[in-house]
Amino acid sequence: MTVQKFRIALLATTAIGIILVLIKSIVNPVSRNPQIAEFAFPETVPLPKWQLVATDAVNPHLVKPPTYISGEFVSGKHYRYSRNGTTIDIEMRYFANTNGDLKSFITHQTGQLSPVLRQQDRGVYALFSHQEKAYLSACINPSGGSTVTSDRFNRNRLLYDPHWQRIVPWFLGEKGLQDRRCLWAHLSVAIADGDSIDSAYQTLETVWFSWYDRWNLHFPIEHY
Repeated sequence: MTVQKFRIALLATTAIGIILVLIKSIVNPVSRNPQIAEFAFPETVPLPKWQLVATDAVNPHLVKPPTYISGEFVSGKHYRYSRNGTTIDIEMRYFANTNGDLKSFITHQTGQLSPVLRQQDRGVYALFSHQEKAYLSACINPSGGSTVTSDRFNRNRLLYDPHWQRIVPWFLGEKGLQDRRCLWAHLSVAIADGDSIDSAYQTLETVWFSWYDRWNLHFPIEHY
């Protein structure tokens, strides 16, 4: 999509949204936030060429909004994998009604305002290092590629979420016009002595591609 076409689509979507909000304020002025359904992460998630060695619950208080990411924490899981003496940790956190912004978390971890952002067919992800570890962090979207910033997350919502089948449930207060859920994936690996940070990043990226593909196909169903 060209920049011009994106701007037209954005303006059209915004205009439609404003009209719908005005209609809803007249027809159904009482608004309530729909309750997101619970979601339990599986105990085991296959990762090609890696062996699962441990699974633990994630403490929601470590990422309780608005400390890092905004929204409602639903559930989380920590997975640890091993391969040829290398251990990789993957923390998954499921959020609803979020803005998808991971920058404040990364800034808190590194003290840097601008982490390394990389983009490919699956979307955008952040790479950074902290205390002898390399990290990859991204928000897996319900539709559209992965994101790191609220701008990208909101752009995905504008491009993919304004479906007509959401209008009636929105009027009834059962769901929002946009699907503002996020699977926050946070991968980490130790930077081994003698290895470069680029080598650690490459390990993370290889795992990330498989991990993203798996969760892109198994994103939680939108039940309220």
